[in-house]
Amino acid sequence: MTGAVLRVVRAGALTTVQDVGRAGFAHLGVPRSGALDLPAHRLANRLVGNGERAAGLETTVSGCALRPSRTVVVAVTGAGCPVRIDGRPAAWGAPLVVPGGAVLDVGPATVGLRSYVAVAGGLAVDAVLGSRATDLLSGLGPAPLADGDELPVGSERGRSAAADVLPYGSVGAKLVLPFLPGPRDDWFAPGSLDALVTGGYSVSPASNRIGLRVLGPALRRAAGRDGELPSEGMVPGAVQVPPDGRPVVFLADHPTTGGYPVIGVVPEESLPAAAQSAPGTRIRFVALRSGRPVL
Repeated sequence: MTGAVLRVVRAGALTTVQDVGRAGFAHLGVPRSGALDLPAHRLANRLVGNGERAAGLETTVSGCALRPSRTVVVAVTGAGCPVRIDGRPAAWGAPLVVPGGAVLDVGPATVGLRSYVAVAGGLAVDAVLGSRATDLLSGLGPAPLADGDELPVGSERGRSAAADVLPYGSVGAKLVLPFLPGPRDDWFAPGSLDALVTGGYSVSPASNRIGLRVLGPALRRAAGRDGELPSEGMVPGAVQVPPDGRPVVFLADHPTTGGYPVIGVVPEESLPAAAQSAPGTRIRFVALRSGRPVL
């Protein structure tokens, strides 16, 4: 007997297949990619009995709608959103049984940007370099979903792990981004770190899976720093400053090298909140020294 297939009824603005990513290929120019909000992705898998590496869906802003060919168990986490099965309200953040032929509708995000849909057994699309994640920068992995696509469901699953309390961080009115200064903060004019901390930045609508772009005061280069660096390695959370002076915080699909100076690095545990922050969200950068705020 063949496994279930999810038919895409409504693809949404940008819905991609994601897992925990393809680590270990930066030397080939391949970023890790994977779910931008890994805690939400892992929670969705846990709720349906999958291992954390199972592939699911990441929606952006407008959600998606799916019709399984056979009965499946699913869970929706991440950005808060209305969930319906054949038009009837269903639970967010809990295992749900979707009968074959019914439509699971994951509605527009009401809090946050990206929702995560896990199905028991995981999505069995072809893996590339050990991962099923869609990488928008390199083009690896399956293409973003389109109406009419069909996604095979795997057969391996464990027991759903529902809980009375779900350990998932909320999205606040302000995004707080701690960062460790360097390695190229000496490329900026005196007072630039203070300007970053006090600059009154906000999330730009130009943000995407590659990076969180910001609106706010431009950071000035130090005298004599008019050229660019030789390309050097980049990591998730790197706060790179292009020639316009407005920082970009690298997310999962970031380039693995770059020549623009990096003024600081945001710890990875703070990046899920960045991925869930809508355009216009105020940003507070907090400088750290050895993991502690600078007083």
